[in-house]
Amino acid sequence: MVPEPRRRGEPGGPPCTICDQDEGIWSDENWVLHNPVGGSLPGTLWLASRVHVDSFKDLPDEMAADFGRLTARIERAILTLGDIARVHLYRWGDGAAHFHTWFMPRPLGMLDATRYALAVWEDNLPQAPAADFERAGRAIAAVLADEATEAADPITLSSKPGC
Repeated sequence: MVPEPRRRGEPGGPPCTICDQDEGIWSDENWVLHNPVGGSLPGTLWLASRVHVDSFKDLPDEMAADFGRLTARIERAILTLGDIARVHLYRWGDGAAHFHTWFMPRPLGMLDATRYALAVWEDNLPQAPAADFERAGRAIAAVLADEATEAADPITLSSKPGC
């Protein structure tokens, strides 16, 4: 269809609902990390910028660099849930014109869901209970909070073995 319909948050489109986001399971001055509303893979999360920009190309340089660091932290935190082979990172951008990405954990041994297939499987597997997402989100947020505390405390960092 040309022209394509306006997305949420795009000029002439419906209002941006992400701009009204809550504090999610974890947040800082630039980002808010959320559990999804439903799904089949607990540990799936979506990360949104606080500033209303559409894509990577629109992020200020400092936020783009921060995104890379934060993505690594989120991946490490998701992997602590156990029995996860890889964490897939997706950015589609077709639903809303507000920068957000999805993190999806591929279960260990689920080789049919490698590469692009994980998102298809996620849509077709049975829904997991909301409590499973909440539990995974709390565990991930705790890891992120602990990492931030350690990074702010040079004494803790220097006392780690191998440092």
